[in-house]
Amino acid sequence: MTQPLAYAFVGLGHLGANLAACLVRGGFEVVVYDRNAEAVERLVTLGAFAASSPAEAAARAGNAITCLPSPKVSEAVLAGPDGLLAGLPKGGTWIEMSTNGRDEILRLADIAAESGVYTLECPVTGGVHLAAEGKITALVGGDAALYQRHRAAIEAMCARGFLMGPIGSAAVIKVITNMLAFIHLVAAGEALMLAKKGGLDLAQAYQAIAASSGNSFVHETESQLVLNGSYDIGFTMDLALKDLGFALAMADESGVPLDLASRVAAIFAQGKAAYGGDAWSTMIVKLLEDATETDLRATGFPARL
Repeated sequence: MTQPLAYAFVGLGHLGANLAACLVRGGFEVVVYDRNAEAVERLVTLGAFAASSPAEAAARAGNAITCLPSPKVSEAVLAGPDGLLAGLPKGGTWIEMSTNGRDEILRLADIAAESGVYTLECPVTGGVHLAAEGKITALVGGDAALYQRHRAAIEAMCARGFLMGPIGSAAVIKVITNMLAFIHLVAAGEALMLAKKGGLDLAQAYQAIAASSGNSFVHETESQLVLNGSYDIGFTMDLALKDLGFALAMADESGVPLDLASRVAAIFAQGKAAYGGDAWSTMIVKLLEDATETDLRATGFPARL
């Protein structure tokens, strides 16, 4: 039997910690690094090994996975002092699970290639709660043979995978799916507010929408957190604005007018101004609640998914 590959995993935030845990549970040797010592310790408790830098983690594992908040951070972790390229061997693979724009991942892949390291982009979609269960979806861009080489690891973290094409392809579809999610979130909040103002029971309205032609994955999931009042989706206003920025930049480049996305980006800018960049993205609905002085609450909905 072929020995499973080992992986360094850098970036143990809300999403990355769950992905790394799935990899450990899948029987892979995982060497973790994060500036948050508590996040590292939680993974070590599950069976991962700790490293003192991305370079050390990469040298011990031979392949690396990152899940980070921005292209700037990804570049620092990849190519900065004590970064992954200081430890990865020639012929090793870097799997980037962060959300990037197409230009960013192409540029970063070129930097890795200069050191003899292959790149596979693998952003994920579906939410932190699905990542915790190993049920999130992988959107993959890169060489098909390289994908096959690392497919077992990706399948340990993700229930479904779509090879979208060469490097940059996954960035395009990830930006599109996130753009849709933010549009759906704002729309779901407006729908619930109309239901409230129309005198409906919000729990029943939630169920009716979920069974209707107006349903969405975002309504099924994030609307529950709004109705609970926790808003705890594990994804921030800053991250939403970053992803919407990618979509708008892509639209400018390709000459596609994005009226809805532009308006939603402006709404999220309001949300950041009101509640801060670290506030949960689901709190965008609170703008409408505050404007109408009406809370959207119903019993029987979870604080977290």
